[in-house]
Amino acid sequence: VQLQASGGGLVQAGGSLRLSCVVSGRTFNSRAMTWFRQAPGEERRRVAAISWSGYTYYLESVQGRFTISRDNAKNTVYLQMNSLKPEDTAIYYCAAGRRTMVTDEYDYWGQGTLVTVSS
Repeated sequence: VQLQASGGGLVQAGGSLRLSCVVSGRTFNSRAMTWFRQAPGEERRRVAAISWSGYTYYLESVQGRFTISRDNAKNTVYLQMNSLKPEDTAIYYCAAGRRTMVTDEYDYWGQGTLVTVSS
């Protein structure tokens, strides 16, 4: 199983980006998917997650601005990021969970995509 994240870039504050994570292999539909981010000098943090059935979780600071979704037919999970702030600047990673529900167990990780928000 491989995860390929894309969609990062440089955007001005208030702008939008959509991240994509394509998962190879046949296990996508049976796994919850999660987006993490890690800013320089900070720990990695879970930003958003979505279960197999569509249950979603969001970090409080992105609630209302970010939307996670999945297309099981395309083995792809998305992170739509609106009203971006400079503090959203980080490398964003996607991860495939071990279970259908959102948990803290992950089996596979993508390579990361850099999001830079200028003020």
